[in-house]
Amino acid sequence: MEPVELRTERLLLSVPRGSDTDALYAACQDPDIQRFTTVPTPYTREHAAGFPVKAAAGWADGTDAVWALRHDGTLAGMVGLHRLGGGEGELGYWLAPGFRGTGLMTEAARAVVEWGFTGPLGLARIEWRAVVGNTGSARIAQRLGFTYGGMLRRALRNGSGDRSDAWIADLLPRDPRTPAAWPIDA
Repeated sequence: MEPVELRTERLLLSVPRGSDTDALYAACQDPDIQRFTTVPTPYTREHAAGFPVKAAAGWADGTDAVWALRHDGTLAGMVGLHRLGGGEGELGYWLAPGFRGTGLMTEAARAVVEWGFTGPLGLARIEWRAVVGNTGSARIAQRLGFTYGGMLRRALRNGSGDRSDAWIADLLPRDPRTPAAWPIDA
């Protein structure tokens, strides 16, 4: 699969590149990124330097579509569709601390979801999972219209190998893209 760029009102979503190494390294020192995502812990400069290569491989073999969020030329975070195959994928994302609470991730994730459903993948389903307690991630999925599906016990492993309970939700192409009611305090 060939990488594509997506544009939103405030963002350019493009493939991660080698010049992102310093920004990736700095962002992934954040304790919440290390706790709530699968980035390696501890996160080294070598991990940051290798990430663009890993992202390119995912695009090439069609298993992952990962974009860097660029706001005014600055790397703000990452968003992607992961574990692609069989007409479905999993939405994942993180934002650097200085960009949280700005609506940028909702904007980016909305563009990625629409591309996943209407672009060349033509996905039939997109899933979202997050560590129980990651209310920031849950609020974004909720705003996008994902339907809350429940909690999976010890279903997620972070970069240090710790297992956590997970919230799970999904979105289908025909679902409204409006905030959905969830039975959790997101």
